[in-house]
Amino acid sequence: MGTRAERGMSAPPEVVFSTATDPERIDAWLPGALRTDGPTPSSRSDDELHARWDGPDGTAELRVAPADAGGARVRLDLPAGADAGLADESLVNLEREVAENLTAG
Repeated sequence: MGTRAERGMSAPPEVVFSTATDPERIDAWLPGALRTDGPTPSSRSDDELHARWDGPDGTAELRVAPADAGGARVRLDLPAGADAGLADESLVNLEREVAENLTAG
């Protein structure tokens, strides 16, 4: 089983997802061993947004769902063998990128 982290963010799910999948921002939050040319085609359901990256060290999956007060609930799954704190650290970095994206926009 891989490494999983979950985190609430105070931005709309669409903003979190677009920041996470923005090619200009991926290097700032996604672990280097999982970076590719970009996410595989993402899917969207009524409940959540989903993207996946297939890298040389395995697959990372991101799920973003609506949360209370217009925020988002974000879950990141990293492949087996990933450092235990890497998923948490990645979501902290993503949250920073989302904040910068909101400030810039």
